[in-house]
Amino acid sequence: MLERTTVPEATPEPLRARRDPWFDNIKMTLVTLVVVGHSWALLPNTTTESWAYNFLYSWHIPAFAMITGYFSRSFAWTPAKLRNLVLTVAVPYFVFEAAVSYYREWTGGITLHHLFLHPHYPMWYLVALFFWRLAAPAFQKLPAYAAVAVAVAIGVTGGFYAPDLLDANRLLGFLPFFVVGLTFGSRQWQRIRSPRAVPWAVVGLVGVFVLARFTDSWISTDWYYSTQRFGDLGASGIHAVLIKAALLGIGLVAALSVFALVPRGRGWFSTMGSATMVVYLFHGFVVMLTRYRGYPQWADTHANLAFVIATLGAVVLALGLALPPVARRLSVAVDPFGALERRLRTPAPTPG
Repeated sequence: MLERTTVPEATPEPLRARRDPWFDNIKMTLVTLVVVGHSWALLPNTTTESWAYNFLYSWHIPAFAMITGYFSRSFAWTPAKLRNLVLTVAVPYFVFEAAVSYYREWTGGITLHHLFLHPHYPMWYLVALFFWRLAAPAFQKLPAYAAVAVAVAIGVTGGFYAPDLLDANRLLGFLPFFVVGLTFGSRQWQRIRSPRAVPWAVVGLVGVFVLARFTDSWISTDWYYSTQRFGDLGASGIHAVLIKAALLGIGLVAALSVFALVPRGRGWFSTMGSATMVVYLFHGFVVMLTRYRGYPQWADTHANLAFVIATLGAVVLALGLALPPVARRLSVAVDPFGALERRLRTPAPTPG
């Protein structure tokens, strides 16, 4: 796996026929920050870069998991839903896991091992999404507080005992955020999007930002990834549980704060919210090529300029991939069976 690469999310299906621009704005914001985070992994480990990186990684994966949970509320164990899950999540996983493997060997001379059993680069989120969605109906049978408690217990237990297969540590570690989103209803979201939540959101986000400055004094950045068992991160017993509890709290506060601060209105940005899967799956090829062409080595001697270029370049890349004409073409690879079905349903033009 590339250094410091994690993240995040597949775009869930909308629950309503008419899309809510606020959620589209949230999704597009988060997937753009995914690209930014992966771009920052190319930079030297300066104080500024480390602070920004730790701040971002303390909440943007939890936020994605929460949104994914909310948009998984309609999932059920029916043939149609299960078929859709396989075609839109499992199939892209196998397609892009193979594509990433070939691309890394072709452009970087890196051979990946244990293909499909150990997700590479950002493919872990598709595995997590697949199993989270499968588990969603079971969690929904429980009262909300019980579902979250069970998810937290599973996440903490996974931190001690998760197997080295299918990135199970991440799958279990971020499960509590998915279940929180799964239990959120209209009442909770109305409170978050209320103007009265904005001052609290600013305070919460500023607090997490300040706290991120001191991350390295109490934990390593690796804790944010949830890729390793607690013992491998140097903690055990109650110490590990307390760290995990703190990270769950920090991630929740920051994610809710960001949700409250995202604009509500419909515009050019919200129209891109349906293309987050395209951005998520394709941006890595550009980031990897940048790495293999020597950007990290150049950045070592131009740290401040490299930070600006990486950030702006990541934003431009995310927006470019989400442009409707681009996203429509790339979505054929993201959802090949869906594209084929849509093509078969389209009536042939009448000659004349």
